[in-house]
Amino acid sequence: MKHCTGSIVFLLIFLASCNNNRNQAVQTDTPKSGTIYISVDESFKPVIEQQIRIYHSSFPDANIIASYKPEVECFKDLQKDSTRMIIVARGLNKNEEDYFTAQLSYKPEDDILAYDAVAIITNITSNDSLFTIKRIKDILVGKEDITAIMDGKNATSTVRYLQDSVLRGSTFGKNVVASNGSEAVINAVAANKNAIGFVGLSWVGNNQEPKQQEQLKKIKLALVECVKCTEPGYYAKPSQSTITFSQYPLARPVFFVLKENAVNLGTAFKNFMSLERGQLIFRRSLLAPAKMDFKRRGGRIKE
Repeated sequence: MKHCTGSIVFLLIFLASCNNNRNQAVQTDTPKSGTIYISVDESFKPVIEQQIRIYHSSFPDANIIASYKPEVECFKDLQKDSTRMIIVARGLNKNEEDYFTAQLSYKPEDDILAYDAVAIITNITSNDSLFTIKRIKDILVGKEDITAIMDGKNATSTVRYLQDSVLRGSTFGKNVVASNGSEAVINAVAANKNAIGFVGLSWVGNNQEPKQQEQLKKIKLALVECVKCTEPGYYAKPSQSTITFSQYPLARPVFFVLKENAVNLGTAFKNFMSLERGQLIFRRSLLAPAKMDFKRRGGRIKE
């Protein structure tokens, strides 16, 4: 009996030690060191890769490991203990706030870092490069015989944005097809002069980036009619300027959602993206920074 009791005590001490070690492992990151995992909407991959690269160059002991995937998968990851932050195109809704508050005993922080756009791309040889919101909707519901290529199935932020802001209750037509990510959209449109594609601006908007320079020899950015301009018939390409001044109607935010109740590596990376250096990276990527002194008028798309 004494031998059994001693074994139980030893087992309890061993389990407590293991739990302490696990807890300590979770807390080892600091603002300048350690490892965290984040999930990022794939349509923001080019600009977030730059943010992480510059942060790592400044703090070599920090290791931010990013997974790039559809928006809905990012929100699923946020429910896991291993995922500290997600970067997506919307903030938490009320149900999500309540869920995480109950699970964590605090509300995760979320806010806008920058403004992006859903860019419409066409083949470089296409003569069709002007679109109204009504025409975009007609194409997406299948009224026009044009292949529309998305960056994934209904789980992506691009698909969700078009459903919410353009279709508004209507469903995609059979002419809408899914590809395996943004780069696949670009390649498909480059190979098909009768197709249009929908991708995040950071994939195609930076003509100073060598890879995008090569891509822009095969595809081009379409213009969309401004719905807030006093001048009728004004069409705008997606750009930092047209997003900032609400001339390009398919603009959307870049949000972070952070699960961290202390000043650790996740908070430090969020602060980096929100302050001057990170905001300049968004600016150099030709997105519209949300934390700098850029004036942006909100608007709602009207047909």
